[in-house]
Amino acid sequence: MLDAELKTQLAAYLQRLVSPIELVASLDERAESQELLALLHDIAALNPQIAVREDGSDARRPSFAVNKPGEESGVCFAGIPLGHEFTSLVLALLQVSGYAPKVSDDVLAQIRELPAGLHFETFISLSCHNCPDVVQAFNLMAVVNPGISHTMIDGALFQDEVERKQIMSVPSVHLNGESFGQGRMTLEEILAKVDINAGARDAEKLNAKAPYDVLIVGGGPAGAAAAIYAARKGIRTGVVAERFGGQVLDTMGIENFISVSQTEGPKLVAALEQHVKDYDVDVMNTQRATALSAGKQVSITLANGAVLESKSVIIATGARWREMNVPGEQEYRGRGVAYCPHCDGPLFKGKQVGVIGGGNSGVEAAIDLAGIVAHVTLIEFDKELRADAVLQKKLRSLSNVTIITSALTTEVLGNGDKMTGLTYKNRLDDSAHELALDGVFVQIGLLPNTDWLKGSVALSPRGEIEVDAKGQTSVPGVFAAGDATTSPYKQIIIAMGEGSKAALSAFDHLIRSSVSEDEVEAA
Repeated sequence: MLDAELKTQLAAYLQRLVSPIELVASLDERAESQELLALLHDIAALNPQIAVREDGSDARRPSFAVNKPGEESGVCFAGIPLGHEFTSLVLALLQVSGYAPKVSDDVLAQIRELPAGLHFETFISLSCHNCPDVVQAFNLMAVVNPGISHTMIDGALFQDEVERKQIMSVPSVHLNGESFGQGRMTLEEILAKVDINAGARDAEKLNAKAPYDVLIVGGGPAGAAAAIYAARKGIRTGVVAERFGGQVLDTMGIENFISVSQTEGPKLVAALEQHVKDYDVDVMNTQRATALSAGKQVSITLANGAVLESKSVIIATGARWREMNVPGEQEYRGRGVAYCPHCDGPLFKGKQVGVIGGGNSGVEAAIDLAGIVAHVTLIEFDKELRADAVLQKKLRSLSNVTIITSALTTEVLGNGDKMTGLTYKNRLDDSAHELALDGVFVQIGLLPNTDWLKGSVALSPRGEIEVDAKGQTSVPGVFAAGDATTSPYKQIIIAMGEGSKAALSAFDHLIRSSVSEDEVEAA
């Protein structure tokens, strides 16, 4: 099941096992059960502390639990956790054995204090690069707190359940049988949602923090670069971010990051986060900024009511997927309307789907989906596709793809439970058309995350923060960088450069401001 190279790597990791574990399999007659059993025996053969049992009683088959002998850990995998989920499996093996997770003592204490009786289920696809973080977070919670259990469910292997529960987006999490959340969630975000008192405690801690020299709002490439450059100057640096990594976490393949021929968004974000942690930077994750006000210092108000003060601020809040803004889009979001083809594509295997957008993102999505679904209809507003020629050539070579241009999507249709199709208008003759679709993937660009700044800094007509060549905004001491600004060409490497420049500009501002204050006092 596992190739020789992977076995060698896994064997090295399994040397860290602290105590014996059992892999308890629940199997049936399907071929997937034999594949799972082969995987479990491959793993057990690599370390004498691992045993395999085939007497599991889980109703979902094939599945297996990771337990200590005579104990239930609450960690279960329904499916074969390969692909992106292989790391989740390895971490589960180690943590159930007693290997200490790499989280703070405060987080561990918060998990232990959660009430018993919490059973989480996470529906995933093995091609989803957002799913492993969610699976690993819930597995860790189950290991730390005996009152919590978690099951990872491969939606492609349990399609009947996926259909019955109307799951059309991954990761999709259920708590005690009820919908809990969708999309990427960090451990901190999960705890904030489960622990109703977490917000008040966070606000109290944040309000007690001393003012910063530089406070960066946003944890994407621009924010991370700004934090590193600021911290290297030896000044008090803080980062407040709703989600460290930002949009890059949702990016699958990165092939234009100079000196790195190919990587994936989550890997790059992990490297960025570690680089920031190498310096004395106060990172405040899962915190959303709601307002900025400037006086003698700059104040940033957070969603939980806390207020952070700083001598200077760098805004690097990035951008989000642009929505169609048509009737039915919000109603059927996660129930047919999707934005990540890599994550949610496998849930539409053998079905009819649409892609909105004829740029590189849209055409790439259509190409990827064509290998999974029955048919793809790509809808482009303009009279021709805007993607690179090589991508268009590939798209047009696929027999199960239809391309419609000069089309304006007007409504997402559904039956109340899930999407059933959409309507569009032909922009050449104003004729109306209806398409029967099981899902649609929206790929029409990005919108800057700047709504919270209206009235406090100058924004362009498109909502981007207006900056000069040094990253200075209309407010003295407030700088900005990355996709949220008017800086052209929204690219990771450009955002990093702009973030670095903003940090240097902020440092220069601090030096000049301190000199001016000294001159005033001397006078």
